[in-house]
Amino acid sequence: MFLCANGFSQEPQQDDVKVGLVLSGGGAKGLAHIGVLKVIDSLGIRVDYVAGTSMGAIIGSLYSSGYSGQELDSIFRTLDFSNLINDDLPRVSKAFYERNNSERYAATLPFEDFKIKLPSALSRGQNVFGLISKLTIDVNQIKDFSNLPIPFFCIATDAETGKQVILDQGVLAQVVLASGALPSLFQPVMINNQMLIDGGVVNNYPIDELKKKGVDVIIGVDVQDGLASRDELQSAPEVLIQINNFRTINDMKAKVKKTDIYIKPNIKDFNVVSFSDGNKIIKAGTEAAISNYDTLLKLAKNQIITPKIEIKNSSHDSLKINTIVIKGTEKYSRAYVLGKLKLKGYEKLSYKNFEKGVNNLIATNNFDSFIYEFKKSETQEGYDLIGELTETETSAYLKFGLHYDKLYKSAALVNLTKKRLLFGNDVASLDIVLGDNIRYNFEYFIDKGFYWSVGVRSRFNQFNKNINAQLLLSEEQLVGTGLIKADALLQDQTNQFYLQTLIRRDFASSIGLEHKRLKISSETFSLNQTSDAFIFEKTDYLSVFGNIKLDTYDNKYFPNKGVYFDGYIHNYFFASKFNEAFENFSIAKADMGYAFSLSDKLAINLQTGGGFKFGNSSTRTLDFALGGYGNNLINNFVPFLGYDFISLIGNSYVKAYFCADYEIFNKQHITLEGNWANVEDNIFKTGEWFTLPDYRGYALGYAIDTFVGPVQAKYSYSPEAKTSVWYVNVGFWF
Repeated sequence: MFLCANGFSQEPQQDDVKVGLVLSGGGAKGLAHIGVLKVIDSLGIRVDYVAGTSMGAIIGSLYSSGYSGQELDSIFRTLDFSNLINDDLPRVSKAFYERNNSERYAATLPFEDFKIKLPSALSRGQNVFGLISKLTIDVNQIKDFSNLPIPFFCIATDAETGKQVILDQGVLAQVVLASGALPSLFQPVMINNQMLIDGGVVNNYPIDELKKKGVDVIIGVDVQDGLASRDELQSAPEVLIQINNFRTINDMKAKVKKTDIYIKPNIKDFNVVSFSDGNKIIKAGTEAAISNYDTLLKLAKNQIITPKIEIKNSSHDSLKINTIVIKGTEKYSRAYVLGKLKLKGYEKLSYKNFEKGVNNLIATNNFDSFIYEFKKSETQEGYDLIGELTETETSAYLKFGLHYDKLYKSAALVNLTKKRLLFGNDVASLDIVLGDNIRYNFEYFIDKGFYWSVGVRSRFNQFNKNINAQLLLSEEQLVGTGLIKADALLQDQTNQFYLQTLIRRDFASSIGLEHKRLKISSETFSLNQTSDAFIFEKTDYLSVFGNIKLDTYDNKYFPNKGVYFDGYIHNYFFASKFNEAFENFSIAKADMGYAFSLSDKLAINLQTGGGFKFGNSSTRTLDFALGGYGNNLINNFVPFLGYDFISLIGNSYVKAYFCADYEIFNKQHITLEGNWANVEDNIFKTGEWFTLPDYRGYALGYAIDTFVGPVQAKYSYSPEAKTSVWYVNVGFWF
């Protein structure tokens, strides 16, 4: 440092000084690089070459692309690093089939050839790639990184040979992703047939490689750990980290001497995942650079002032995409990929919608990676999209779930999912539910993207419940027996064949044919006392149906934002002989909701819904039945707080619902809820639907959002019934 400072004249030199900048890896601690860059910019130092590893490569690539230190500060302060690193995708990114199929399992194990196959890493790094790709879109066409506004290279490690790889050309976002692919956290990145991982494994401070680029003075920013003391080595992971640091720290003894201006931020209190302390880490970088202020100022005075190369770091609110080239597809069709991306080519769309399409594609879990670039079209305005997919080899999964509620009681779920069973873009799923009530659910879906997709469903549900006899008997039978409630076993098997397509990108529309076998019996009630169990219902029904659905809730159980709509109509045109009085009838039903946040902690969820039967009304067992709490209820059972399951019966109803959800601690919720309804026969004819509610229910709840699903307890009360009801639920509903 002393020799370097003495080498700077107090007067401007005729020979310009070329400055190189080397940025080490260090995970979250690498955010300190931003603080250093802010000081460098403020002094007017011209950086002529940037080299980096891992987090240093990420920050360095953006700086080389034209971003200032201050701009990087603004960008990184707004990022959700948890979602970024964990590859968390918005719920709306999943198709309706995939969403329903994923929101009931606590654990998933991939397997092939009857052997469990663990993933290569916790994250694919797709969100990191997407962020860097968006931020560097204006230099995307530059493949030789020496032609960037500031020349750049970074270091990765060949996972097969253990040798360092210098990356100075290619797709910038992909290269940076490879340099930061920390083993076990991010999966390896394939570039030029090399399996690349984090460059910090072999060279976390590439100063020797930077010197060869002909720079005169090197500024080095080191955010690596030092050796820990014995008092700090209290666990096995800490000892392993210490062992891994031996080589790096020994190498740094020589590298520090080669660094002309060595900047070491004081970030000992932070670790590689301290992203929540980003502001403090950036500040530490600024302070470390300021401590070298005089030396940096002398360096600035020894440079010839030249205009900084500016690029248009635009947000690209809109993109014009012309030709679309998709490489790497073998098992999945081009139509399937474009359907997930929601792209057709030669169209203009917002970058936000493009990102949604990429999320949709990745959320299928059919692809390990999607590397893309925007190439400026040669003959017209806009970009050509060049994408390369890596298809996931794993096609079979074992999934597990646990659940308890007052209707189905305790249950353990075992699922087998098989993709590419008959076609490249199909998926088959079988749920077996073991517990107090044996159930199953089978689904097969051929996803054809924009075109009509084909699906088959079959499910069996059963439960035993003391239910309102209005659902079971006609008015004459009710009067004759005086029965109010009956302890009944309800068994329902529903089989559907349907076609589904997308409308305006967000709505899923379905039409199909349904077979339903419904059986309701009771061993405690008999009209003639001649049988062990009285059969209220034992009928096979056939119907045609249509359904349209929109669901942008960010969370199924605790939504903070989004809208919801689910409407369907069934026309029942056939019934087997048990239902001798059957005549054709139809049932229409719709639910809608809107969730929004008043603060970071408080969310409001408003819902309304209603339904009615038209045609013959003799079939009572498919009427609407309100009461209870839960999701995924069968037939026309509708949750209603303040009453037990299947308490309020009618062939038509209207309902309103309000929920205030306060997240008192992380993933711990206190809810205040209310619902109001009118339900009886023909309320849309009598005008009863537009009067003050006949039924009300209120609830105070507490819930914890766990990996097995929500654990909830609700105390509810109804002013009309003058009774209270407790609802307890553990785990995802299935």
